[in-house]
Amino acid sequence: MRPRTRLRTVMATVLLALTATLVAPVAGARAEAAQETVGDVTGFATAGPAFHLQAGTAKVRVSFVTARSFRLELAPDGRFTEATGKDIVLPQGSPPPATRWRDAGDRYEMSTSAITLRAYKKPLRFALHRADGSRIWAETKGLTWGTDAAGKERTVQTLTRGANEQFYGAGMQNGRGNTSHRGRTVEVGVDYNWDDGGHPNSVPYYLSTAGYGVYRNTYAPGTYTFGDPVTAGAQERRFDAYYFAGETAKDVIGQYTSLTGRPFLPPLYGLEIGDSDCYLHNKNRGERHTLDALRIADGYVAHDLPLGWMLVNDGYGCGYENLAEAGKGLADRRMKMGLWTEDGLGKLADQVKAGQRVAKLDVAWVGDGYKFALDGCKDAYKGIEDNSDARGFTWAPESWSGAQRCGVQWSGDQKGSWEYIRWQIPTYAGATMSGLAYTTGDVDGIFGGSPKTYVRDLQWKAFLPAVMTMDGWAPSDKQPWRYGEPYTSINRKYLKLKESLLPYMYSYAAEATRTGVGPVRPLALEYPDDPAAASEAAKYEFLSGEYFLVAPVYEDTDVRNGIYLPKGTWTDYWTGRTYQGPTTLNGYHAPLDTLPLFVKAGAAVPMWPGIRSYEDRTADSPVAWDVYPQGSSSFTLYEDDGVTRAHRSGAHAEQKLTVAARGGADVRLSLSPLQGDYRGKQTARPTQFTVHTGTAPASATVNGSELPHLDSPDAADEGWWYDASDRGGVVHVRTATRPTDQPLSVELRG
Repeated sequence: MRPRTRLRTVMATVLLALTATLVAPVAGARAEAAQETVGDVTGFATAGPAFHLQAGTAKVRVSFVTARSFRLELAPDGRFTEATGKDIVLPQGSPPPATRWRDAGDRYEMSTSAITLRAYKKPLRFALHRADGSRIWAETKGLTWGTDAAGKERTVQTLTRGANEQFYGAGMQNGRGNTSHRGRTVEVGVDYNWDDGGHPNSVPYYLSTAGYGVYRNTYAPGTYTFGDPVTAGAQERRFDAYYFAGETAKDVIGQYTSLTGRPFLPPLYGLEIGDSDCYLHNKNRGERHTLDALRIADGYVAHDLPLGWMLVNDGYGCGYENLAEAGKGLADRRMKMGLWTEDGLGKLADQVKAGQRVAKLDVAWVGDGYKFALDGCKDAYKGIEDNSDARGFTWAPESWSGAQRCGVQWSGDQKGSWEYIRWQIPTYAGATMSGLAYTTGDVDGIFGGSPKTYVRDLQWKAFLPAVMTMDGWAPSDKQPWRYGEPYTSINRKYLKLKESLLPYMYSYAAEATRTGVGPVRPLALEYPDDPAAASEAAKYEFLSGEYFLVAPVYEDTDVRNGIYLPKGTWTDYWTGRTYQGPTTLNGYHAPLDTLPLFVKAGAAVPMWPGIRSYEDRTADSPVAWDVYPQGSSSFTLYEDDGVTRAHRSGAHAEQKLTVAARGGADVRLSLSPLQGDYRGKQTARPTQFTVHTGTAPASATVNGSELPHLDSPDAADEGWWYDASDRGGVVHVRTATRPTDQPLSVELRG
């Protein structure tokens, strides 16, 4: 943490400890007596789309949102309150679903076409069932409220736990989250613990493999214990929760983000690496000036290293000067300017007009209030859009539900080390289960670090959508060339790979905006029927999109053990060696320049070869498809102008590659027309394919015409060749420039 935050945290910890010491005996004695559980139903009524139940002085309201989701509220004193107002839950646009109810003797049943909520009468307890009668969840006791052992208000729901039921969510939980929370307790709330065990960017939401999710509509901190039974409590004397019934985790995430907001679509430069430092009055580096940032930008260019954006004032007390000139200088270098916001947004309009396109928020002014943090994210995002044609793009720690629609959630300030790498691996994929599509941490932290930990950390973070390196806090700066060779070349290798994979990652970003499901995923999300995917066996790996399995090295070693590969055929990205899952790899050889990286059979990965910046693309640049044929598979490439908001009005295009593998090198590749339109769309372009067949075809055709066999890759603009030494045997195909509004078919004949 930075000094101001560290001081506040230490003081808060001391005060909390002292308070706990003084009040513990009294609080402990009164804890049991202070609890009250809702009693028998004493009244039932309907009013429009809502149902009302009474149990003594307590009142309950049930409101269906869709055929598969509803809101459940409890007011112990009979007076309903709104804790979040219109901050988080968005207007749904469509009318409530048709509902019906009946008195079933021991219970009332409130139903839509898809679900039935049962309200048992003596005492009042709820249970949710599907239309076929199967149970989704049930309370083991009624809703309970009162004060906890620390004297804080608390309202708790208690649910049954299935024999094999697994739980995910609660936002960014440092060191965990991509494997099941079953048997564990997670806290939801701001704690300013940005290391292992902390929970920055918490979300009061969880999902269950029993087929449901719960969003607690509050700003109050919460505690979820996924024991037997499950208890979910929030520090308030009210209960307000939305429930979603779904067949899959993706479905539930989609329903939750439909309610609270889909993840935003970042600009393309937001998916490139960023750089952050203070260039004015930097007490760690001596007196500098804002325009000195341009010399650092030149360093990226000179070392042939990608950079999408720079924060030029990141540090307490750091200001800026010559802002417009700095913004123009970065733009001339194909980079965008960002600013760190220490003390408010009053100058944002002028800053954006001077070239600012990234706003990083911090705890100094966002403060302890969850609403304040969320409002800051929304206001900074809107400020960029109100004063430019660009998309809003923010970074923030300690956010809340709804922040997925306005920014990247960043895990805070940490110290670079092997341990730092280890606990971050499960953190970001786990956050995807809560609808957070863009979560990340600084490369090798902002303190400490070393040449090896920098390389190892950057390797796997190249497969996160968003990433940044932070300078000025460690003993030396942390640009990716600072440690010299061989580290610079390795860092270049992975940053260039990240650049080439931009169309792949951007397509998943567009999918997140449609579905709520982020690009970085736990294995359990794609393999829900695999028990190992929910277990410790898969804790230190993740999926980047559906196709890449990333298993980072998090120790000072050249060997990676315990790499779990789920069902299917997996190809080592570097060697072409294939493995049949499910299996666990031990002794995987991973020298410093090698990230354990595997590709799922059936993959069709769109790439932009040979670029340092997305702005390097020209009207005649190719799209290259990296194909791992098996059976029938497909991938849909998404494109738009990458910067403006025109895509929200439909200005985008899509192109689908379908792969049909018939064995060996007998493969058909069918590329659809690029459908849709946007400013800058390529009307014609060359296309390249690398097809991992492991054997040479006899011939190849394009749109039914024979493709020439090339002895050298430079022999012609169109043709094919086979390289047996390339990753186990790869067929390379290159087509001449062709109209993108026409289909393209390539057939390899084995």
